[in-house]
Amino acid sequence: MTGAVDLIDAVAALGAVLGRTTFPLPAPSAWPAETDRRELAGQLADYLIPRLRTIDAPLLAVVGGSTGAGKSTLINSLVGDDVSQAGVLRPTTRGPVIVCHPSDLAWFTDDRILPQLPRSSGPDGLRLAPHPGIGPGLALLDAPDIDSVVSTNRELAATLLAAADLWIFLTTAARYADAVPWQMLHTARDRGTAIAIVLNRCPQEAIRDVAAHLSDMLAANGLGDAPLFVIAEQGLRAGRLRDKATAPIGSWLASLTADSEQRAAVVRYTLDGALRSLPPRTYALADAADGQFAVRAQLESCVSSAYSSALARVDEAVRDGALLRGEVLARWQDVVGTGEFLRKLESRVGRVRDRVVAAVTGRSTPIEELGEALETGIATVIRAAVEEAAELSYGCWARHQAGAPLLTDELARPAPGLGEAVERLVRDWQEYVLELVRTEGASKRSGARLASYGVNGAGLVVMLAVFSQTAGLTGAEIAVAGGTTVASQKVLEAIFGEQAVRGLARQARDELLARVDGLLRQDAARYGDVLGAASALVSGDELRAAADRVARVLQ
Repeated sequence: MTGAVDLIDAVAALGAVLGRTTFPLPAPSAWPAETDRRELAGQLADYLIPRLRTIDAPLLAVVGGSTGAGKSTLINSLVGDDVSQAGVLRPTTRGPVIVCHPSDLAWFTDDRILPQLPRSSGPDGLRLAPHPGIGPGLALLDAPDIDSVVSTNRELAATLLAAADLWIFLTTAARYADAVPWQMLHTARDRGTAIAIVLNRCPQEAIRDVAAHLSDMLAANGLGDAPLFVIAEQGLRAGRLRDKATAPIGSWLASLTADSEQRAAVVRYTLDGALRSLPPRTYALADAADGQFAVRAQLESCVSSAYSSALARVDEAVRDGALLRGEVLARWQDVVGTGEFLRKLESRVGRVRDRVVAAVTGRSTPIEELGEALETGIATVIRAAVEEAAELSYGCWARHQAGAPLLTDELARPAPGLGEAVERLVRDWQEYVLELVRTEGASKRSGARLASYGVNGAGLVVMLAVFSQTAGLTGAEIAVAGGTTVASQKVLEAIFGEQAVRGLARQARDELLARVDGLLRQDAARYGDVLGAASALVSGDELRAAADRVARVLQ
């Protein structure tokens, strides 16, 4: 009993893992793996777990086969009543029908098996047809055509076959070599399902040759032990086959209902085969799951590499003095060349006068123009870095067979509103630097000096100090940039002291890069959103562990 409980628990645990397993990324193995996962999970839910929990339930024989093979006619003939609709229209069987002895009806009224199919007395859902024409302990299920022109019928037929203890496969002399039926027979063989073959509508003169050929095909495909019944071509009487034609099949089924040991042997055969197929089928899914992780890692690497490089480019621009070129350099020359900068810092009256003049004339002061140029330069570098990161990420995915199908045109560009976001980032960073200056100048000594120079002026000097490196500059630029460093250092040391100056510049630089990093991560997250379904992938190791647990219990 303990072993049975352990087996049920192991199989149920495997079913739970399979239920969480997905293959959302368009890798070559994804589509077949998802098909296999769905079939395996369905077999666990529809057959294995219910059968393990109710081992004494009636044997369920699913009658399946090709379009027009005569499945409903055979069932009606075996029962001796019209329990399943048969006709000339194709597909004939639209909804599955379970025929069982009235005493066995309780086994099928709940959702013990095929829980996804509602029980119904009409054409939709799973119709129950209790009838005394079939003995206790056996139920026949009339399934839709396995090669139906209606895709939902084909899918339902495959689901029903996966729920069978026994598959009674019907074919005809004209259709027995078709590819689709043999695909289903191979599936049943690989899953260890017990199979019986019925060759219907075979011309009298061809019975020997066709039956022999079919027997050879069954043996060649590992199904040589399957019972083979042949029904000669004949006219129907009241829509049913003659009793003589169905007698061998009826006798064989009657033996299953009469002999509980023989019936149990069929159940054990299919159950054992299905159980032993679980580990290898799950290991194949685990390999596909590993492939999903590998694809996700490759696509994530594309994005992380592009956006990390973008941050490195901004860092390099900060450190190599590139931001002091062009407009910033010109504005610095305007200010430092006249000595106006230090005079403005040292003269509060001069600052007030300049603000009044600027307000009246609408002209900016050289100091303000320098600040605006610096702000524009920073924003330009950041914006270019984000744009390039988006382009690189898009290009990397476009070259990847799994990434290309996931792309949209929007991913080739940064998210809308980049300009506003960058401007806000720079303004917020400038406010941060000013707050640093205020905090550093909070002491009585520094506060007095800071009051004389002004927070905004000192803050601008700190910002310049962040970018005042000589790397990458040549000729006159070095001299000017060097002058920037000297002037900045002189003013800042006068206010805060030498030790504090280096700390202020370092904190300001680190804060700027942290804010840029946040902006880049936010833009990169758009790619992460596309990979959202892959963020909760079940690992191959988890699938293997669940399969190993089943294998250990079966030993």
